[in-house]
Amino acid sequence: MESTNQLQKDAPIGVFDSGVGGLTVFREIMQQIPNEKMIYFGDTARVPYGSKSKETITRFSRQIVRFLRTHHVKTIVVACNTASAYALEALQAEFDIPIIGVVEPGAKVAAGTTKNGNIGVIATEGTIGSRIYNTYINRLNPDATIYGKACPLFVPLVEEGWLNDSVTHEVASRYLAQLTDKDIDTLILGCTHYPLLRSTIQKVVGGRVTLVNPAYETAVTLQHLLSDMDLLNPKAPSPGEQQYQFFVSDKAERFLEFANSIIEHGIPTAQTIQIEEY
Repeated sequence: MESTNQLQKDAPIGVFDSGVGGLTVFREIMQQIPNEKMIYFGDTARVPYGSKSKETITRFSRQIVRFLRTHHVKTIVVACNTASAYALEALQAEFDIPIIGVVEPGAKVAAGTTKNGNIGVIATEGTIGSRIYNTYINRLNPDATIYGKACPLFVPLVEEGWLNDSVTHEVASRYLAQLTDKDIDTLILGCTHYPLLRSTIQKVVGGRVTLVNPAYETAVTLQHLLSDMDLLNPKAPSPGEQQYQFFVSDKAERFLEFANSIIEHGIPTAQTIQIEEY
């Protein structure tokens, strides 16, 4: 097992998600820590994770971590709220490498941002059912009241490209009415797809509600972690060196189509692998 003192500064960061949503986290890391190499894995054959059991998600996550380790990554970001909720602790206990999720960074900011103590969380059924955001927020702000709402239609709407469509606005209005009725002043976008609906969600909840984007907060947390461990890459990759690599378990062409709509400089290729072999 690779120990942390053998990790190299110029080694890549591993990022994984159940599908394409984690690219919002990947994009934030690209912007916050531009010198870093990264390897992204999207489990497009087995998406969505939000409706699966803890045991299944943990098994999938172990396989993905084993795959990323074959690329000698120096740290791993679980860029999926459901996997962060269900599998992160097991992964951290089993693998001798820094592994962070997207839940705690977002929860920390929300706990410190709210003024009236009413915090909304929108996410998948799995993340809401785990109550993981409640746990993290109440550790930091015991007086906060957390209202969770599963929004399962948001993911297919995002992947259909209907980011500012009237249908998406109507769906958001129906979902979020239950939260605005609770007088929330802070709302966590608790699924990696949801930041792509930020403008629609903000219109629905109004300007007095602060939206928390865990993707951004995770990138900031990762930067601090690498700095504290003296693992930040001091220089950008040389010309011709491959800085970013993308892998999926199925539907590479569909993945590329979506990825190129949100990654600024575009993604030339995505390689399909048999993740069940790991």
